[in-house]
Amino acid sequence: MARVFIRCSLRLTQITSVLLCLRFDQEKITMMMRAAVGLCVLSAVICVGRGHHHLGHSVDKTVQDTVADGSANSVSLVNEANKEFSFRLYRKLAAHASSQAKNIFFSPASVSTALAALSVGAQGETHRQLFSGLGFNGSLLTQTDVAQAFQMFLQRANNTSQEDANEGTAVFVDNNFKPKPEFLQTLKQSYFADGFNVDFAKTKESADTINKYVEEKTNGKIDKLVELLDPNTVMCLISYIYYKGKWATQFDPRLTKQGDFNVDENTKVPAVMMNREDRFHTYHDHELKTTVLQLPFNSSYSMLLMLPDVMATLENAISPNHVTKWLKAMGRSNHDVYIPKFSIKTSYNLNDVLAGMGMTDMFSGGANLRGISEEHGLAVSDIVHQATLDVDEAGAEASAVTGIFVGFSAVLDPVPVLKFNRPFMVIITERNTEKILFMGKIINPTV
Repeated sequence: MARVFIRCSLRLTQITSVLLCLRFDQEKITMMMRAAVGLCVLSAVICVGRGHHHLGHSVDKTVQDTVADGSANSVSLVNEANKEFSFRLYRKLAAHASSQAKNIFFSPASVSTALAALSVGAQGETHRQLFSGLGFNGSLLTQTDVAQAFQMFLQRANNTSQEDANEGTAVFVDNNFKPKPEFLQTLKQSYFADGFNVDFAKTKESADTINKYVEEKTNGKIDKLVELLDPNTVMCLISYIYYKGKWATQFDPRLTKQGDFNVDENTKVPAVMMNREDRFHTYHDHELKTTVLQLPFNSSYSMLLMLPDVMATLENAISPNHVTKWLKAMGRSNHDVYIPKFSIKTSYNLNDVLAGMGMTDMFSGGANLRGISEEHGLAVSDIVHQATLDVDEAGAEASAVTGIFVGFSAVLDPVPVLKFNRPFMVIITERNTEKILFMGKIINPTV
């Protein structure tokens, strides 16, 4: 099982990668994922079992910029489903025994993109379970609708106005395996897939080929997505997201001081706390007893930090509707904000989690992936997700806004203090579409 550890020197950095591998003989898919704030990179690799033919290189070409217009209603339905999936997946992860009293961090966008791409090759009950698990209403959405929606999401993410965002996919196919042309064509048109031939029997060479591609696409932040590949692997599908974010207003390193972080009622750990007094967009949700802080990047993306009175109250109830409400109702007011500098890594095996969300057949000998190949015995082996998140003062560039509110500390009324010195949740979202790239919970910023 491949393990990926990414060390990011960038100020505010977040990297995600996902690896799914499909093999024959009732073995399954391996999926790895990694994340980072400020610089967000995610790759999903889907590897599929052995066949007997050669893939042509037509997929190697850069796809055309023109993307077919999907139904606005269908795109909206898929977008809403993706957001709902984010919170359902979070709750499953939070409830899992391996996550208890630990930081949680992952990219729901990576997982949903990888599974949606896999659904292109799924049929029958396997396809129904994938659609249902992702929240796609099969009576309202066709496979074509979903493909067109992700096509639009990818084109939007790669819009030139978002110069620091880049998303796409690639497919690595064994020389002796021939996936169905319509499967490859959908990956090319809807998921912007580059295409490559490899010899998976040469496990080290094929892993090196994939790693080199991922390293290039992630600006060197992921250089060993794959360490070992099963020689029975016949196809790997990679999806990547690269996002370099800078705070709209930076934190002054001179104000960063040592402080305490209250992990729980009985545990304190030393933490390095960044500080900025400014006018911030905040909202207090009385229903969830949670204070929400928005920290915008120099783009249409923002980080939402949620500080609840009781974490379980927030975790059990939070939904896309809450994010919508917060973003619309936020007011701007003066606060003295303290946020810890931290660097965390997380790792998950998602097999049980996704099976608990109803996606069971893809892990079994009954998996129906004949949309990829008519060969029998293809199934998903493991779905493993890894993420890393690094946050510090230089994650944003100074701008004209930086100095405007410096003098607000002189007001007569005391400035409210907002200290993230106890467990809090974090979401990275695109403000216009409310697409959730990353989300998690920081229990202890020092581990």
